[in-house]
Amino acid sequence: MSLKLAILLAGLAAFVGVGFGYFLRWIISLGQRGSVELRIKQMELHAREEAKKITEEAEAKAEETLKEIRTEFKEREEKVKKTEDRLIKKEEFLDKRQLDIDKEIEQVKEKVSEIKNIKEKAENLEKEKYEELQKVSKMTEEEAKELLFKETERKYEEDLTVRMQKLENSGNEKLESKAKEILTSSIQRLANSVSSEVFSTTVTIPSDEIKGKIIGKEGRNIKAFERISGVEIIVDDTPGLITISSYDSVRRQVAKVALENLIQDGRIQPVKIEEMVEKAKQEINKTIKEKGEAAAYECGVFNLDPRVVAILGRLHFRTSYGQNVLQHSIEMAHIAGMLASEIGANVNVAKAGALLHDIGKAVDHEIAGTHVEIGRRILQKFGTDEKIIRAMESHHGEYPFSTLESYIVQAADAISGARPGARRDSVENYLKRLGELETIATDIKGVEKAYALQAGREIRVFVTPSEVSDIEAKNIARDIAVRIENELKYPGEIRVVVIRESRAIEFAR
Repeated sequence: MSLKLAILLAGLAAFVGVGFGYFLRWIISLGQRGSVELRIKQMELHAREEAKKITEEAEAKAEETLKEIRTEFKEREEKVKKTEDRLIKKEEFLDKRQLDIDKEIEQVKEKVSEIKNIKEKAENLEKEKYEELQKVSKMTEEEAKELLFKETERKYEEDLTVRMQKLENSGNEKLESKAKEILTSSIQRLANSVSSEVFSTTVTIPSDEIKGKIIGKEGRNIKAFERISGVEIIVDDTPGLITISSYDSVRRQVAKVALENLIQDGRIQPVKIEEMVEKAKQEINKTIKEKGEAAAYECGVFNLDPRVVAILGRLHFRTSYGQNVLQHSIEMAHIAGMLASEIGANVNVAKAGALLHDIGKAVDHEIAGTHVEIGRRILQKFGTDEKIIRAMESHHGEYPFSTLESYIVQAADAISGARPGARRDSVENYLKRLGELETIATDIKGVEKAYALQAGREIRVFVTPSEVSDIEAKNIARDIAVRIENELKYPGEIRVVVIRESRAIEFAR
């Protein structure tokens, strides 16, 4: 009984506790709800105040902007009004000016009409006067003019003839005297020394041992050197010297530089020889460029194409009748400049024409044609001024003298070449024969290069092995010999040597 009562009381207590708990939770939730609503109301109130503040600021800013726009609009309106007033005034002025111009035009028209009438009256009066004169003299105007001229000519014929003869003689004397004075002055102002070129160059060697290395076993090294460089090496009993012989001064200089480098290096063998010759060619090309630039600078000839300057530098190693062509050209440029300044011609054109007059000689052994024609083609190819070309093309009379500067260049050439000791005709003929020898050989198909050696007594020809067989090489040698016999005049005999050399090259990596 007591257990049941206890259980009942416990259940009642649990029920009462649960109910009290729900009641307590309800009370707490009511409190929280009121707090949330209060917070929401505060936020709403704050948001309204912020919105009101923003609205007021926006209205103030809008009002200020509107005020500025109205002010600006008012200013622009005033400017437009002023501009309209100005345009109206200007239009009124132009209308008034147009009226004045129209009045002036009308007055001019009236004056023109009056002048025409006066001119017509004057022409009629003159016509009547001529008609009256013709009636009185019984001659036309042409007949009267011819009669007057004949009478005057007859009356003063003797006097005019004497005066004209005196003027002609006096003019010729003055012109001849002035020409002599100009030429004498130019020659005296430029008095360069004259030196002739030789056909051999000597290289100093330190010992006979080096001479033996240069010759090589069974002459292998010296043959390789001659084949690669295209010159003749003369090794005689003269102590401490080796002679390089070739009519081509460029080849001779290349060979000298290469041989000096080989002696300095000490390793003299075919591969090294080929390397040194190639290196020497590059050095000489650099020298050629420097010589051309120095010549142009010395003569004051600028704005030339660099390729023209490089070709000009090759003339440093070229001779004409024993006279160095580059020095001859520089001398001519100075003389031409003096002559041009004396007679009022274009100094720059005259100097440039003189400096470049023999540029064709730099490559005349490689290209067919006279050196004048070759030079014209070179200058035209590289865009040289046509005035300069016309000045240089007439110095040998192949082209007509078309400008005053062309006469000056021809005169400067004659002055420079005619100086005592400047030239040797036999030397030029000798060089011409050697050049013709090489030209005959190189004209044949399959020939790679050809060198005239032994003062023209031997020509060494190198053929391309891939194009020419051994049998064909023999035929080429015979053909060259036949052409030399038919086309050239020479003393003694000329030995023709055709070389066909094959090389197989591989690299070990």
